[in-house]
Amino acid sequence: MDTAGNFKTSSIELDLDRPNIEDYLPSGSSIQEPRGKLRLRDLLDISPTLTEAAGAIVDDSFTRCFKSNPPEPWNWNVYLFPLWCCGVVIRYGILFPVRVLVLTIGWIIFLSSYIPVHFLLKGHDKLRKKVERCLVELICMFFVASWTGVVKYHGPRPSIRPKQVFVSNHTSMIDFIILEQMTAFAVIMQKHPGWVGLLQSTILESVGCIWFNRAEAKDREIVAKKLRDHVQEADNNPLLIFPEGTCVNNHYTVMFKKGAFELDSTVCPIAIKYNKIFVDAFWNSRKQSFTKHLLQLMTSWAVVCDVWYLEPQNLRPGETPIEFAERVRDIISVRAGLKKVPWDGYLKYSRPSPKHRERKQQSFAESVLRCLEEK
Repeated sequence: MDTAGNFKTSSIELDLDRPNIEDYLPSGSSIQEPRGKLRLRDLLDISPTLTEAAGAIVDDSFTRCFKSNPPEPWNWNVYLFPLWCCGVVIRYGILFPVRVLVLTIGWIIFLSSYIPVHFLLKGHDKLRKKVERCLVELICMFFVASWTGVVKYHGPRPSIRPKQVFVSNHTSMIDFIILEQMTAFAVIMQKHPGWVGLLQSTILESVGCIWFNRAEAKDREIVAKKLRDHVQEADNNPLLIFPEGTCVNNHYTVMFKKGAFELDSTVCPIAIKYNKIFVDAFWNSRKQSFTKHLLQLMTSWAVVCDVWYLEPQNLRPGETPIEFAERVRDIISVRAGLKKVPWDGYLKYSRPSPKHRERKQQSFAESVLRCLEEK
């Protein structure tokens, strides 16, 4: 009996020590807060910001501009796999060695002609430039032949005239080679390392090409002056600019830089569209060297593309260079069947600027202040 009594007394003490949860719950009257009272969860409501962030992740049109979309595999059954194996043997065992031989012969012919012309005709600049221009077109033809390039050109071939500039969408460095085999353009291009950089500083410089380093802010002013001087000379090769400033995957066009549209010159748009039936011509320079990119092209069946030389455009009265650039981008995008996106291609190489972050922070602060004012 004593034991039972003690147990009952201990249970009562435990019940007294145990907190009563109902004492901590708000009563029915206290749940309904007075209108106009600011609650903490209202102040910290970031659902619009989260919605915008989630939408950016789901619909990331910027990253999609620089992604290569591999074709769907077709060698998935016992009937097609042997055909695919035969194709690999033909491409790597027959076509690739032949293409290497073609490119080697092209370089032998080019160098054996270019070196004597470059050094022996120094006193005859006009003749030397004309011969060098033809030789550069020739080596570009050998490059296109080494991919079994099937290129269809539409429209009149560009002519050499003063105060005109050609602009094109940009998928790979082979854009320049494909256009150069028809007309010896002087191109503005990012300075590259390795054997490509050697060609830039020697052979391509002879046709008036202009190089820059996007990491150097001073280069912009120097390049802008060179562009203005180049387009004024009637004897210079036509100037070719890729105003996107980076390679895009031939499904989209990013914002055009306005530099090409501030030269007080006629702008001649060029649209390039690649057919991915045999190979994706997009070059992602951050993941693949240009040498590997060329090997990928030379081991494919063929490079197929269309090039359109479109109607020249001039700056309209009251039109700004930015609006002019957008109008030309519209023309190129429509002709090549590309989707326009409102992105700066240089964001591919850099982090978002502090100004962009400050604008987002300011927008969030304004939404909080708006919430305070409503309460």
